[in-house]
Amino acid sequence: MLLEDDFLLETQWGKKLFHNYAKKMPIIDYHCHLEPKEIYENKNYDNLTKIWLNDNGIGDHYKWRLLRAYGTEEKYITGDGDDYTKFFEFVKTVEKAIGNPIYEWSHLELKRYFDIDLTINAKNAKIIWDTANDLLAKDEFRPRQLIQKMNVHLVATTDDPISNLDYHKLLKKEEDKNGFKVVPTFRPDMIMDITNPNYLPYMEQLGKVSGISIRSFEDLEEALAKRVQYFHEVGGRLSDHGLNTFYFKRTTRKEVEDIFNHRLHNSSLNNEDVIKYQSAIQIYLMSLYVKYNWTMQLHMNAFRNNSERSLKTIGVNAGFDSMGDQSTLAREVVKLLNEAELQNVIPKTILYSLNPNDWLTLSTLMGSFQGGMRQKIHLGCAWWFNDTREGMKTQLTTYAQQSLLANFIGMLTDSRSFLSYPRHEYFRRVLCDLIGKWVERGQVPEDEQYLGQIIEDICYNNAYEYFGFFA
Repeated sequence: MLLEDDFLLETQWGKKLFHNYAKKMPIIDYHCHLEPKEIYENKNYDNLTKIWLNDNGIGDHYKWRLLRAYGTEEKYITGDGDDYTKFFEFVKTVEKAIGNPIYEWSHLELKRYFDIDLTINAKNAKIIWDTANDLLAKDEFRPRQLIQKMNVHLVATTDDPISNLDYHKLLKKEEDKNGFKVVPTFRPDMIMDITNPNYLPYMEQLGKVSGISIRSFEDLEEALAKRVQYFHEVGGRLSDHGLNTFYFKRTTRKEVEDIFNHRLHNSSLNNEDVIKYQSAIQIYLMSLYVKYNWTMQLHMNAFRNNSERSLKTIGVNAGFDSMGDQSTLAREVVKLLNEAELQNVIPKTILYSLNPNDWLTLSTLMGSFQGGMRQKIHLGCAWWFNDTREGMKTQLTTYAQQSLLANFIGMLTDSRSFLSYPRHEYFRRVLCDLIGKWVERGQVPEDEQYLGQIIEDICYNNAYEYFGFFA
């Protein structure tokens, strides 16, 4: 019964929509954390642990969190422990993880990539390990081939504005051979983080790569304009802002220039100064995104690096984050979009919140700023901790009830693993099951062609048209 053909599909209509429409659609992964260097170099992974759990500190922190809950020693999670022991610790963890999406995703990953149709448990561990490792040694299990195997047409990585994007440029030359595109995403978090101890050295680096000596706020704007243009030339068509908590405050040109000058001279800034600086940068970047017809992603309401001890000993992106609880988030986003509308600089926008309590408010406020094109502003998909069957159903239902679900741009992986693409299949099954139940309840017509087109659009076509990656 585990992961049978009709997994998650509880109605005949849901089964029909998935098998006849969703299943065949290609993937546009418009937000992930894969390394373009790994895609370009295309090296075989040594074993299942390296590609599935941890390769030199890079891995799936969804799984790392569960390993810690199981009680696994850190050396067998992010440390230098033996690879088979790391794998076996994860196997034992999965046995305890029923009801967690990691349980289902992990089985899907083994089945879809390796054709391993075994329950993940201690009894089957050795045969899973040996079978997967034998396959990983083959050419068809290198990173590019794994992307091709999942019918992925585009991968959008997450990149710092100072990145030289050399591997993106190399991959761009090989798109026809690869059969997929790899494009950069502009992630300006360090530019926003004016109180970061590394902010001034970062400004020096930004100045070098942009050819601008940054000695004023105007210089910073010029440097950012050059970097956005550079990303655009390499194929970038979207940005990604990790706002975590976010506040907006209108400011004058003189105020923000003074704030920036104070920071350049190592003067301390108060909280209002920081908010004014971040607000000004946010609006300016939005004007650049409008100029280049980019999409802006706002990832909001997250607590990052909660464990100070773990941050010092293990580092960032290691599974020590959680949902945020900023209750004023919607109010601040309204302020931002209202100011941007007055300045005519609202770009195509996707609003994500890690806290599902924000979804209804975000989906209603975005309706106040739509216009000028089809679905200019989207409620982002069920993200991170909401990446579950119930989370996806809630996000889809909220989107449908407050906007036009047929315009939705679908799923993303938000992953650092080449084995994560079955998550798109998982989403598509949830989507088809939801709409199939609407048919059964008489909420939508029994029209296969009509509903099939909506399914295909959400899975692929809408993202293809919205982002303009292939224009």
